[in-house]
This record gives sequence, C-alpha cells and structure tokens, in this order.
Amino acid sequence: MPQNPRKKRRSRFFFIFLILFLNGHLALAAEALLYKEPRPMKEIFETQKKTGEADKTEIIIDGKTVTYFYDPTGKTDPFKSFIAKMEEVEKKKRQKPRTYLETLELSQLALIAIIVGPKGNWAMVREAKGTGHVIREGTAMGTKGGIVHEINDRAVIIREEYKDFRGQVKFKDIAKRVPALR
Repeated sequence: MPQNPRKKRRSRFFFIFLILFLNGHLALAAEALLYKEPRPMKEIFETQKKTGEADKTEIIIDGKTVTYFYDPTGKTDPFKSFIAKMEEVEKKKRQKPRTYLETLELSQLALIAIIVGPKGNWAMVREAKGTGHVIREGTAMGTKGGIVHEINDRAVIIREEYKDFRGQVKFKDIAKRVPALR
C-alpha cells in the first residue's frame, strides 16, 4: 500500500526538526559541562632542615605546619627495577663455562652402571648418541643446573635448585635408576 505523500513530508519535517532541536540542546549542555570554575590555589611551602641521619621536612598547608621525617635505611629504592636486578643475576649464572653434560637435558641421559667402592661411588650415563660419561658426586649435569648429590647402589640422585613463586630457593631431587636386568 503506497504511503500518503503528506505523511511522508510530515515525518521528514519532524525528523529534521528533532535533529536540529537536539543538536542545539546538546550543544548548550556540552558548553555547561566544559566550563569549570578554577579552584583556589593552596599555599604550599617546603623547608628542609638536616637533623643527623634523617631529613626533617616541614610543610605548610592552609596555614598548618606538618613535620615529616624520612629515613631511607632498610627501604628499597622505588626507582630501581627489581626485575632488571633478577635478570642480571640470571645472566651471571649463565655466563659460567658449561660442560657437555650441562648442555643435555636429564631426560636425554640414561643410567647404565653404578660402581660402589671404598674410594668412592661412580656411575656411568649414556646420552642419546650412545656416548658414555663417567660421573661422581658433585658433577654438574642437566640444563637446569643439576648437580649429582648422591650415588648409592640403586640410583643416582641429581639435585636441581629452583625458585618458587615467592622467590625462595628450593631444591628438587631427581632419581636416575639402573634399568632392571632381564
């Protein structure tokens, strides 16, 4: 059904009138929101006097004197990044010369023999290529900084040092056992 041309003109006129009215009304409202009275200035004067180790600061705010002592001993510097400090420590740990066993993951090494004797305990591990390496207590191995902690007649215990989410140093023991004979 075709629309009446008069109704069409009326709806156009109403729509245009609505846009013009709201545009002018919103402009007045925006102008009222944008204008702010300036705040009165507060009088702030600082005078610092040295008293021994700590700094004494007197601050005058609205005619009242407030005294503040600041002693930085035992406090961290808020402008130094603790993340950068941790990264420096990590870099120092990585810079030490590594042996071949320290470049291999512990999962790539298989324990094949243990020798228990009066002069000390020894063990032999084989890497994925088939090359064997003789180890004893104190030998560094693994990419996570593991050290052979103990060699007994059944297993070799490798101790790895790590930091938990609080930053505390913890130790994780990994046992490598000789496979059972058939």
